[in-house]
Amino acid sequence: MRIAVLGMGYLGVTHAACMASIGHEVMGVDVDVDKISQLRAGHVPFFEPGLDALTARMVQSGDLRFTASYEEAARFADAFFIAVGTPQKRGEFAADVSAIDSVIETLGPMLDRPAVLFGKSTVPVGTAERLRSRLKELAPAGPDVELAWNPEFLREGHAIHDTLEPDRLVVGTAQQGAPGAITVAREIYSSVLASGTPFIVTDLATSELVKIAANAFLATKISFINAIAEVCEAAGADVVELADALGHDRRIGRAFLNAGLGFGGGCLPKDIRAFMARAGELGADQALTFLREVDAINMRRRTQMVDITRQLCGTLLGVRVGVLGAAFKPDSDDVRDSPALNVAGQLQLQGAAVSVYDPKAMDNSRKIFPTLSYASSAMAACAGADIVLVLTEWEEFRELNPRELAAVVSHRRVLDGRNCLDHQRWIDAGWQYRGFGRRPSSAAM
Repeated sequence: MRIAVLGMGYLGVTHAACMASIGHEVMGVDVDVDKISQLRAGHVPFFEPGLDALTARMVQSGDLRFTASYEEAARFADAFFIAVGTPQKRGEFAADVSAIDSVIETLGPMLDRPAVLFGKSTVPVGTAERLRSRLKELAPAGPDVELAWNPEFLREGHAIHDTLEPDRLVVGTAQQGAPGAITVAREIYSSVLASGTPFIVTDLATSELVKIAANAFLATKISFINAIAEVCEAAGADVVELADALGHDRRIGRAFLNAGLGFGGGCLPKDIRAFMARAGELGADQALTFLREVDAINMRRRTQMVDITRQLCGTLLGVRVGVLGAAFKPDSDDVRDSPALNVAGQLQLQGAAVSVYDPKAMDNSRKIFPTLSYASSAMAACAGADIVLVLTEWEEFRELNPRELAAVVSHRRVLDGRNCLDHQRWIDAGWQYRGFGRRPSSAAM
């Protein structure tokens, strides 16, 4: 099948390359001509494990091409995937869907033959029905153009796997039914469905809510264990052992029960805020008031990290801090709403001399915080440090040798913002170790 993917951000490039890899002819579309030039050369302008190689291979095979022309895409494709961003509006909680509106306004008048559009972007519930109505007005093919919603459930760092081997595929259509869209979706994802992936057909509103509800639940689970970590610290308990015990309960599970600095990135923070905003518009604002506390707990972790650093060092003025991690999570170069980079910036603003190292996110970090100092390695970032902060749980940081690192720091203090280190190993190497919600006997010397 000939497919066009509209929007060559993280979601769009991943989806385009993966669809090409399972046998479709794919055209990636973006108005950013510089980005299109990079992609045509087989270079992905962000880091996602394996995606550079997959994209280059699909470009070389001829199954994946890129354009900045909507006209070319309209002539080429029978199915379209909308994968543009829906960031948080400036000064508001609500999502900015102007990029999606622009796609419909631009592409709609060019659709003069039967086609199916699948929305993949995360949107406020009700957006799909509004776009479907507008598309019917704009498209010369009128009723022969269908709009369905096919939400994405990608994890950065695992995006290829999550596209080709998803937990489930969800397709929402207009309530009166859109058999053409379902048939096309089954054809596009035939190889994925052949492996037994659940295929859920529902209405537009439910399909929109599936994604946002999933993100709200994950955010709640993360903030829950972080709130419990605060209680553990007050009570002298250990949150890691507690989470392990909770995880054995099949109703709860261990995933996302890792206390630490909290969540960030381009999805969870803005999605739960947009969910609250939309619920308010629908008159159901009381249903989601708990998400305000979820958000507050998450943001409080960043301030607590700064406060704990001050407590351990006595002051922040002139203190040399080695920060390990800038991306919001490992296996990514994404620094959007990154807790790690936020903490580094706060420390600097309060008088600390901060040196940052991240395996992949250095260039993106410099764009946001150009005044921070950046190092070429973990050892260089920690040279002369009065305290070391581990803020992103890269495997490289987990595997650091505390005895080797001790040789370059001024003081052996480590603040494990992700509870990812073997704390006993660091203590045995003479370090003062502090984690979030860890038992005091393990956390202080």
